[in-house]
Amino acid sequence: MSFQQVTISLLGGFAENCRLFFETLLFSIPLGLLICFGSMSKFKPLSYLVKTFVWIIRGTPLMLQLFVVFYVPGLVFGIPMRNRMLAALVAFVINYACYFSEIFRGGIQSIQKGQYEAGQVLGLTKIQIFFKIVLLQVIKRIVPPMSNEIITLVKDTSLARVIAVGEILMCAERFAGKGLIWPLFYTGVFFLLFSGLLTLLFGFIEKKLSYFKS
Repeated sequence: MSFQQVTISLLGGFAENCRLFFETLLFSIPLGLLICFGSMSKFKPLSYLVKTFVWIIRGTPLMLQLFVVFYVPGLVFGIPMRNRMLAALVAFVINYACYFSEIFRGGIQSIQKGQYEAGQVLGLTKIQIFFKIVLLQVIKRIVPPMSNEIITLVKDTSLARVIAVGEILMCAERFAGKGLIWPLFYTGVFFLLFSGLLTLLFGFIEKKLSYFKS
């Protein structure tokens, strides 16, 4: 099989990785913010419930969560999960939302109370204080840990193959079954290039936000 044919096949698989990556970010970031607010709630039962959920998700492997989302509905409720990509997306969104929520929480709690008090003196509401004073500073502080998690997500998308999502590593493994080993190593080029682009992007964002002084 030619290099061109292998490349085309792997590109098709990597398109699935990219789809899972972008859709996970699209849903997990806003969900993570909601989970963050839940864990910071002054209503203790809600706060304890959310914190326990985050602890469970962060304390168990993503691969196990993929199996749970894909197999449990069929085994327990008799409603099999037929869409493998949807099952992968649900597991990834829940997992990364919990990680992002902790990053958001750390960023919000790192803002000094004096800035909230200054906003109140100016007559701003709590919502205005959050969006006009706190939010941009929080974004600046969470960019490094968020970029780390997002680059990790790029590599984690390869785990979707455990429930037979046809991503790039699954395509490479099919070639390995035919006696071609080099496509397995070739997949690393795709991940390196994507991660490199993200690294440059986040570096640019950090520079743009550098006018916020800690």
